[in-house]
Amino acid sequence: MFGRRTLFTLIAGLGALTVAPAGAAPRVTAVRVGREPGAVAVNSATGSVYVGSGDGTVCLAGARSVAVGGEPTDLAVDETSGRVYVAARTAGTLTVLDADGTLRSVVPCGPGAAVVDVDSAGNRAYVGSGLGAGVAVVDTVACVVAEQLGGPGQGFGGVRVDEARQLAYFASAHTDSVEVLDLTSGEFVSTIPVGRAPAGLALHEASNTLYVANSAIHHLSVVDGATRAERTTILLPSEASSVAVHQASHTVYANGGPDGLVRIDGTTGSVTGTLPLGVNPGGVAVDQRTGTVLVTDPLHDQLLLVREF
Repeated sequence: MFGRRTLFTLIAGLGALTVAPAGAAPRVTAVRVGREPGAVAVNSATGSVYVGSGDGTVCLAGARSVAVGGEPTDLAVDETSGRVYVAARTAGTLTVLDADGTLRSVVPCGPGAAVVDVDSAGNRAYVGSGLGAGVAVVDTVACVVAEQLGGPGQGFGGVRVDEARQLAYFASAHTDSVEVLDLTSGEFVSTIPVGRAPAGLALHEASNTLYVANSAIHHLSVVDGATRAERTTILLPSEASSVAVHQASHTVYANGGPDGLVRIDGTTGSVTGTLPLGVNPGGVAVDQRTGTVLVTDPLHDQLLLVREF
């Protein structure tokens, strides 16, 4: 996944953003964040945006910083509780923050705790190791590891939880596959071959379609969640490591454009636009309420807010 991260919450202005009619020129706004930002996540219920940077802390609205127990490598937001979960691979920990940035807990999760996603209804966070195929299941109420699961592969580079179907998808870069974890049984039940070095994962929930950013090849894998098989691939201008889906419109965004973003119609599987940004983007996320695409720029230490794209 991505390198060092902090958290930055962008409050002012986001709640007022609207999606313009199709055909409008994209508007890009740059916001200064921490050093070498990587991942980005958004709580669409509140409009809070969280950005990782390279100083090893978590910052709230640029006002204060919270240490996250080591070098952060991934984060996830529970939109129900507002809590933020930060995985630190080198420390093997999961740091739990309240919505206001208050440090709630640091949970030891085992070596290489690299990626994290949350089952909000089940009060569980799933932390995948980047060093081996282990998964720590964290009780998000008690903030303790409830279970340690073994799995296939040699480490994970991405995770996406499907709460409705009680599944979790883990990107396994060393085996060029996505491994499927049944959350009810706690067992890995399927292996889905995809492209080279899969990393970022995004799920369109209504159509049960998983999008896999293959970081070592110029295509995006499209996986049918029902059959658990790669349905097709979408050729991109360059490799992608991060992908996000706007659920209402089934629009897919990835950092596989020519030094920028690529936009895909999820219904047809066709590339419908590219947006050069002059830099290889880091993480990509979408505010489900406003349709704003959020992109980190690790070269210039900034977050890009892309509207009307």
